[in-house]
Amino acid sequence: MNKEECMEALSKHADIKPVITSTVWKELEKENKDFFDAYAQRRDEKESRQRIHKMRLDSDTNSK
Repeated sequence: MNKEECMEALSKHADIKPVITSTVWKELEKENKDFFDAYAQRRDEKESRQRIHKMRLDSDTNSK
């Protein structure tokens, strides 16, 4: 779950204002830099794999 998804979920289900979640998230990022760097890298790699997979599917569909 990314920051925006977290803000939306907490707002909807726990009535926590997005500005509060955003502020806490920023502080967590400061205090846990290594964790968030690794998290961002894994998220980016996952998104890249998903784009490649979609391109392959689109290519297979177009070649038929």
